[in-house]
Amino acid sequence: MKKIFRKIHLWLSVPFGLIITLVCFSGAILVFENEVNEWFRRDLYYVETVKESPLPMDKLLEKVATTLPDSVSVTGVSISSDPGRAYQVSLSKPRRASLYVDQYTGEVKGKSERSGFFMFMFRMHRWLLDSMNPGNEGIFWGKMIVGVSTLLLVFVLISGIVIWWPRTRKALKNSLKITATKGWRRFWYDLHVAGGMYALIFLLAMALTGLTWSFPWYRTAFYKVFGVEVQQRAAQGHEQKSDAQKRDTKLAAHREKKREGNEVRKGERSRRPENNHSDMYSVTSPFVYWQEIYDKLRRQNPEYKQISISSGTASVSFNRFGNQRASDRYSFNTDNGEFTETSLYQHQDKSGKIRGWIYSVHVGNWGGMFTRILTFIAALLGAALPLTGYYLWIKRLIKVRK
Repeated sequence: MKKIFRKIHLWLSVPFGLIITLVCFSGAILVFENEVNEWFRRDLYYVETVKESPLPMDKLLEKVATTLPDSVSVTGVSISSDPGRAYQVSLSKPRRASLYVDQYTGEVKGKSERSGFFMFMFRMHRWLLDSMNPGNEGIFWGKMIVGVSTLLLVFVLISGIVIWWPRTRKALKNSLKITATKGWRRFWYDLHVAGGMYALIFLLAMALTGLTWSFPWYRTAFYKVFGVEVQQRAAQGHEQKSDAQKRDTKLAAHREKKREGNEVRKGERSRRPENNHSDMYSVTSPFVYWQEIYDKLRRQNPEYKQISISSGTASVSFNRFGNQRASDRYSFNTDNGEFTETSLYQHQDKSGKIRGWIYSVHVGNWGGMFTRILTFIAALLGAALPLTGYYLWIKRLIKVRK
């Protein structure tokens, strides 16, 4: 039986080993992307001086809006519990665009964008630097190769455990040791066997969750195990997209209305005495109740991690173990700022929870910094396994020929 598994292990590892190394290594680099970015760009993510209180949100966002082109509008804001962190202001376009703003001065600190190095690593991890054909036509070969390699990694890991799992407890103890004093071949052998055993659970978790982004058939089966139909999830995603489009349209209309109102007031001032004011020309800001919503949610959730607000909706996330995308969601009336609906995380549908758990397990942040460090080490070991395997295989071929 072990001979069969040895052949499976070898035949799958040799052609796909280098791809697995690239995917695992790039994944390890991405684990601490946020920390690295904040270390090198602290001026972007943090304010220079923390003052007693930030600017009112409507004034702040209106100030940001005046710096944007007419075709771009403010769609939301995310506020950290850390008073030293800058507000992140979401924009209508391009997709997922946002700015960091000093909430005490209104200064726009810069755009939120991925650095060239981490974008390179991300494209390597997901698509082997390939890019989707225009119009999504044809086969996305980079994504396909990464998906197939990840699927085969699961079989390589399982076959490796079958091959090298010891029969006794004493042998297991010896298998988990890495010796560096008995020559290079013994060191690489120990690293291959013991490293694979140490990283097994994390590598399997990363591979099985990562496959949900590669193959629709796998994603359907994965969700079905948890009693969720993908069709329902897709419909819900379409509904959320439609709601987002409605919010963007409403904010754009508010901005256009404000621009027209400013032009009307300017024309009126040119024809009227300077002390003659009329309320009929005033235009209500789309952000008028956002400060009130934030204050209410902050009082209700004193241990919040981040509060995000957009037109008609808000969410509150916390520093907790588990699904790092978990949040309580709220809806409010944009005309008077009253809450209309509350959806706590424990009462939300399964599909959203599973999506959050898949991401949290894949990147290793479900258990805080400890599990992220373990995920980082496991990914590096995953990158080393094919290389040590090649070394041992070539050494064996040389020995057989001699």
